[in-house]
Amino acid sequence: MPANLDPDAALMLRVKRGDRAAFTGLVEKYKQPVMNFVHRSLRDETEAEDVAQNVFLQVYKSRARYERTAKFSTWLFTIARNLCLNELRRRSRHPAESLEETHTEHEDQPARQYEDKKIFLPPEKMLHGELAEKIEAALAGLPEIQRTAILLCRQDELSYEEIARVLGCSLSATKSVIHRGRETLKEKLKPYLQTGDWES
Repeated sequence: MPANLDPDAALMLRVKRGDRAAFTGLVEKYKQPVMNFVHRSLRDETEAEDVAQNVFLQVYKSRARYERTAKFSTWLFTIARNLCLNELRRRSRHPAESLEETHTEHEDQPARQYEDKKIFLPPEKMLHGELAEKIEAALAGLPEIQRTAILLCRQDELSYEEIARVLGCSLSATKSVIHRGRETLKEKLKPYLQTGDWES
């Protein structure tokens, strides 16, 4: 969809003019896709929540500079990717600190507890949950650009051209990155996958 026909870009132009209701509408529509993308990029729930919030904070702070040159979702996921890259760079500079943050709770907060749903699931759902874990692990093992491209492919709104804009690559390079990522995933998941889900 061209940017000039994108209803979300029209909403963002209203945000640019100070319309807070338009901003709320965009947050409601995109908060779950952004959260999914960030969480699968960083694989840390607490950091993902913080980064996802920062994505929308950055959108609001940048509203005056917004131009209708691309679809809103392309611009949004470019911001999301850049913030994920910043977090990954921070982790690489402070690996011990990141490991500590991931595995310890703040002293003034109670430890977060999660229900172990697998205990109550029938066998076929347990298998599905295990497959999901294998897919997540395989995704995490991809180079960042391949993982990002694959995750963006799962966003129904984004075309290859728009993914190329987010990645800052040519269209042909983007298609190549996606192809390599899919091939790597298929190879890693061959023992578990009976469907062609990742080919679509």
